[in-house]
Amino acid sequence: MSTTPTAPKSPRCKKITTYTFQEKKKKHEPISMLTAYDYSSAQIMEQAGVDSILVGDSLGMVVLGYETTLPVTMNDMLHHCKAVARGAKSPLLIGDMPFMSYQTSPQEALRNAGRFLQEAGMDAVKLEGGRARLDAIRLIVSAGIPVMGHLGLTPQSVHQLGGFRAQGKLATAGQHLLEEAQLLQNAGCFSIVLEAIPAKLATYISKELEIPTIGIGAGAGCDGQVLVTHDMLGLFDRFTPLFVKKYAELHGDLTQAFKEYIKDVENRDFPAEEHCIEMTNEEWDKFIS
Repeated sequence: MSTTPTAPKSPRCKKITTYTFQEKKKKHEPISMLTAYDYSSAQIMEQAGVDSILVGDSLGMVVLGYETTLPVTMNDMLHHCKAVARGAKSPLLIGDMPFMSYQTSPQEALRNAGRFLQEAGMDAVKLEGGRARLDAIRLIVSAGIPVMGHLGLTPQSVHQLGGFRAQGKLATAGQHLLEEAQLLQNAGCFSIVLEAIPAKLATYISKELEIPTIGIGAGAGCDGQVLVTHDMLGLFDRFTPLFVKKYAELHGDLTQAFKEYIKDVENRDFPAEEHCIEMTNEEWDKFIS
């Protein structure tokens, strides 16, 4: 009998789809979403049973080291989406359309959205903005590509917003967000991310919409939640948003592990005998003779 260990199987075999999202909202079942940027993380998330994986343009900050998401390119996104698609099959896979991949024209938006599905194995795309994006959203949806909207704090508009600041704190701003959400729904979005807006407002918008909302810094009243994985694992130490709950402190753990490795190398404690490959004495004698 083989004793080779096998990888743990995913607790879910059925593919999560946009229809699943809709059914979960109807049944008041929360939707779980996390960001991933590589094969290994996606594989682990699938095994854990997450509903959806967003390959976010946040990779610009937490993986590529940029100050904002703005420098992220289509090639960057497609590269990481392909890796995630190889690692996870069951979750709904959503590719984040990067800055200037959909703002220039609806036709350019459609072409780039199609690449996420055709080349990178995504199931849907996400793009930021409301009224100004309606033509692009309608065209993308008309081509059979599911679109997730994104309102509130939209990182690609960080300079226009005056930094990474909460949105919708005034009554007029809240009304504007509600109207924008309804416009996105009418344009064909299957879901909307609500980021960094007051919890009461997010709950109200979620109840007003027929499509599910995914909150990040928007309270528990949304139909689902998403976090940047590097934030919730304590891997990204530059800053941590107020709304993030840390489920691990891997930055410190990894730092300690690297220090121990360096110490072992410097003291010649690694590699030890059990980590080495050896020739038989007979073959060694032949070699040196």
